[in-house]
Amino acid sequence: MAENDLPDTVAPVEGAIRNPANPHHFMVVQPAGRRIRIFFGDRLVADSRDAVRVIEIGRHAFEPRLYLPQEALTVPLAQLDKVTHCPLKGDAVYFSLEGQEIAWAYRSLDFAAVLNGLYSFWGDTMRIVEGE
Repeated sequence: MAENDLPDTVAPVEGAIRNPANPHHFMVVQPAGRRIRIFFGDRLVADSRDAVRVIEIGRHAFEPRLYLPQEALTVPLAQLDKVTHCPLKGDAVYFSLEGQEIAWAYRSLDFAAVLNGLYSFWGDTMRIVEGE
């Protein structure tokens, strides 16, 4: 569905990636534009200048999330036996550090492939530093 074919109740958003089954569920992926560092306590877990920010709208506006490339990881993460599904992004697999779940990554659907190989972190258990 092209943006100009959206129902009148759906606002067009430039660059939005939409759930083909629900045009009201979409995300915008933008470069973070600055250095992003992720800490678990005082331990640096990831450091990147190539992060992206994902803004997702569905039944409500989700908290914007930062996603960092796998190369940004500074410590090995253990993959958990947990998978969830999002009809917009794909299947999420989860990761832990020191026995605590801290991150996830998507095996993305074709139309959301921009997220493949990127990791996001729980903001309530991690310290996220933007900028130098």
